[in-house]
Amino acid sequence: MTEQKRRPLPHDFHPPVPSFTVVSDDVAPGTTLKVDQVYSAGNVSPHLRWEGFPEGTESFAVTCYDPDAPTGSGFWHWVLFDIPVTVTELPAGAGTAPFKGLPEGAVQARNDYGSRDFGGAAPPPGDGPHRYVFTVYAVDQEKLGPDTDASPAFVGFNLRFHTLGRAQLIGEYEDTSAG
Repeated sequence: MTEQKRRPLPHDFHPPVPSFTVVSDDVAPGTTLKVDQVYSAGNVSPHLRWEGFPEGTESFAVTCYDPDAPTGSGFWHWVLFDIPVTVTELPAGAGTAPFKGLPEGAVQARNDYGSRDFGGAAPPPGDGPHRYVFTVYAVDQEKLGPDTDASPAFVGFNLRFHTLGRAQLIGEYEDTSAG
């Protein structure tokens, strides 16, 4: 897993932007994700709250990405955008059916599971710890442009050109069962 730990994060390839703060009642930086955030156990999107985003922000986007997935391109667990600028907190489960607390007008695009929701951690057994990067983007327009059929790459392409600031929170998860 050491080699995979060096894999870059998706926004490492984007122009630098100011950072702001994101915190969670469910994910602490560098710690193991709660069972609720694991695909086979709870599959519940975590609580997220953010502040200090740049002036001029018109909306937000939230993603969850595993750069350590053995795919060659990582794995997108959550792609949410067009969150109104008045919303600075998502409750646990907002990205999970029945989507209680998902802001009106927010768009969930397909994740790499092929569903339009939060898909929890699911690293292969024995593959070592994987990082789960929760990123909140401050976006310079109210509507980013893509729709629910957009791929994570297409959403990321649009975010590359419309991000004013970025906040991230990284948790880890490892399946220690025999592979």
